[in-house]
Amino acid sequence: MRPEPFQALQAASRGAPAAAVAPAILIAGATGVLGNEMLRRLAGSGSGPVQVLAREPMTEGLRSLTCVVVPPELDGGWPLVAARTGIILFDPPRLFYDRERALWTPRPDQLAALARWMRGCGVSTLAVVLPHAQGRLPEALKRGLASLDEQAVATLGFDRVLFVRSPEKPAAAPRRGFLSRVAHGMLATLRYMVPSSEQPVRAAKVAELVATALQLAPPGIHVAAPELVWRASQGNMRAQVAAWLGR
Repeated sequence: MRPEPFQALQAASRGAPAAAVAPAILIAGATGVLGNEMLRRLAGSGSGPVQVLAREPMTEGLRSLTCVVVPPELDGGWPLVAARTGIILFDPPRLFYDRERALWTPRPDQLAALARWMRGCGVSTLAVVLPHAQGRLPEALKRGLASLDEQAVATLGFDRVLFVRSPEKPAAAPRRGFLSRVAHGMLATLRYMVPSSEQPVRAAKVAELVATALQLAPPGIHVAAPELVWRASQGNMRAQVAAWLGR
């Protein structure tokens, strides 16, 4: 049976069905080496549109990347945006990059308020990368919630929460005089007493771990201890993350 002309015109006017749009990813603190690696991995992977928080408008170089301009201080006046996955990073901006100077970077004391705002935006999966000083986090807290802010985040109703503890590189101590330099040289040997599993991991590997965990994590609260981050960076990343998450 041949279709009538008006039927063909109706079909043409309807057009092609709209393609399904992947849920958006919202990143707070897309600065520093780690933030750059997360943007490179997520914005270029086709996993969905990526939104980054910024202090001022800026030109995006990627089609899937958009900026959400927010006030400097986190308060009740922040606009709500639609997102399904939230990522919070605390890597400080590199001020010699114009792009990073324009981005908004959270402070550690803003974790709970920022997570609460993201939950209001519809975020159901939250990943937080928490750098810490080597050897200063008790063993019992490396695999669990280490502060009241982290406990507050865990009670906000997210389907999945990922805390990734990555040792940060120690800051260089100032050397003001001869005695200070001598003391620094004598104490420098203590750096070699930190186990290899507590040594900083390259930002590219941390970003890979977070991206892989977002794919595999079941519902619940999951904490990646520094030893796991280091071990995953040394071998098969997907296998290590799957073992951590019980997959």
